[in-house]
Amino acid sequence: MAGPNGDPDISIDDDGTAEDEDDFSEGEYTSINSMLDQINNSLDDLEDRNDSLNGKLHELLESNRQARVEFRAQLAEPQTKDHLDDEEDSSSSSASQQEKDQDWEKP
Repeated sequence: MAGPNGDPDISIDDDGTAEDEDDFSEGEYTSINSMLDQINNSLDDLEDRNDSLNGKLHELLESNRQARVEFRAQLAEPQTKDHLDDEEDSSSSSASQQEKDQDWEKP
């Protein structure tokens, strides 16, 4: 009969050891061991798959980081080049303006 928590009724022998009322045959133990081995193998397989996916995820993250760094570098290059071109344009337009001013000053 089950105890108050649904536990099987376990009696205590005169020598103080617990004795379970359920006696399993050798075949039942063999079957349970076989099922536990299958579960263990399945868990090992899941662990291997998890490790593999984790490694691939880390590779993907590192690849994305590298791509982001390269993309930012490419974005920064045209801005720097445009900034230098703007400075050249403004200095050449200033020189051009100075030449025009000098032409007006000449009689």
